[in-house]
Amino acid sequence: MKYILSVFISLLLFTNVLAENGLTVVSVGEAEVVKETLLVEKVFSEGAFTPNELEAAENYINIVRNDFKFYSNYFQVLPRRISQTSFDNVRFSTYKAKETNFLARFRVNRDNGTTNLEYRLWNTSNEKELVTGSIAYDQNNRSAIHEIADKFYRAIVGKPSIFKDKIVFVSDHKLPEGKKELFIMDFDGANPKRLTWHNGVVISPAVSHDGSKIVYSLIDESVKGAKKNVNLMIYDVATRKTKILSKRKGLNSGAIFTNDGEEIILTLSHQGNAELYRMHLKTRKLTRLTKKFAPDVDPSLNAEGTILTFLSGRPGKPMIYTMDPSGIEKDVKRISYVGKYNATPRFHPNASEIVFSSWLDNRFDLFKVGADGQNLVRLTKDFGSNEDPEYSKDGQFIIFTSLRVISQSKATQNVYIMDTWGKILGPLTSNFGKCTSGRWLKSL
Repeated sequence: MKYILSVFISLLLFTNVLAENGLTVVSVGEAEVVKETLLVEKVFSEGAFTPNELEAAENYINIVRNDFKFYSNYFQVLPRRISQTSFDNVRFSTYKAKETNFLARFRVNRDNGTTNLEYRLWNTSNEKELVTGSIAYDQNNRSAIHEIADKFYRAIVGKPSIFKDKIVFVSDHKLPEGKKELFIMDFDGANPKRLTWHNGVVISPAVSHDGSKIVYSLIDESVKGAKKNVNLMIYDVATRKTKILSKRKGLNSGAIFTNDGEEIILTLSHQGNAELYRMHLKTRKLTRLTKKFAPDVDPSLNAEGTILTFLSGRPGKPMIYTMDPSGIEKDVKRISYVGKYNATPRFHPNASEIVFSSWLDNRFDLFKVGADGQNLVRLTKDFGSNEDPEYSKDGQFIIFTSLRVISQSKATQNVYIMDTWGKILGPLTSNFGKCTSGRWLKSL
């Protein structure tokens, strides 16, 4: 019943967004979202193109179709059709008869050796053009076509999509045994690229809210025979440079950025016990936030920066707590009681709920709970061992890591994506080593 209620509330919230933008909403009894239909027609061409070039252009704009399929709770992407005769003229009655709500068209245009991609979007119900534009055509530039898809989504929904976002993750892909580095990929799993070259073990990445910086911990194994320390590093996305933020004795880990990007909250153990601290990035000044006999780790802040959630061993096993981050041990409350122990709590962007993993039935599964500890919902079951969840920037999706046992001697661990109601949309990585700790990165 709690799950049904949660789904209903989520649908109702998105229904309000759709209504504000003149979209179809049914509101008889319980609110029901009617999916909007989107047709991306086959590509038009102007100029001399070979059949192979037109097929490549069609594959390129197919990215837009695939992007919208992620929002399958709200959009139905219609099968592509043969385009009408003219790129510029639309017989709206034809599309209305076929219940097409939104029509997207693309045209590759070649003139004097220059090839451009034109694009247009119409609302067929009111016969209005919503988006029009042109870019230099480069079928290898996936970012450009994701940006067009995002323009279409914003024009329809009135809010940004996930199409331009990236995902940062950790993997041992093509690395020596025991090594792990930081990688980045498109939101849909395409274009994975390596970011760090430490020859060590990278763990626990976190991304600043503007997408410009990444913090992570590094178990530095470059010095043989030396006692390994867990140092905290920061990576500049624009310059691709890395520097050390903290190398105090013991743990320097689990850091997250504050919402203004000027500070981080992290776990340090240089005074003995693992505790949470706030560190100013410019001055490196430390402010202690927790002071208990048990370790406190894995912090996450709500959107306003007024509530901090974290893991604590205070009850004898790691469970989720919240507190006011403005002072040491201020308004500390326990909010989770499920499973033998919990891990990686992360706030929803609107701060209404927290997603986390819990060891239950001999594996990790994903749960979400209200920020006040109410309305516990189980998101995964009988789908491997699932960890490291994080909400997308628009709050509509969760990425997580799933370990699937293939046989007694083989297992695979990939980054997956689901919607916030627990519908698993599929893996984002495949044949890319052991992948962990997926984190959303807002496009710069």
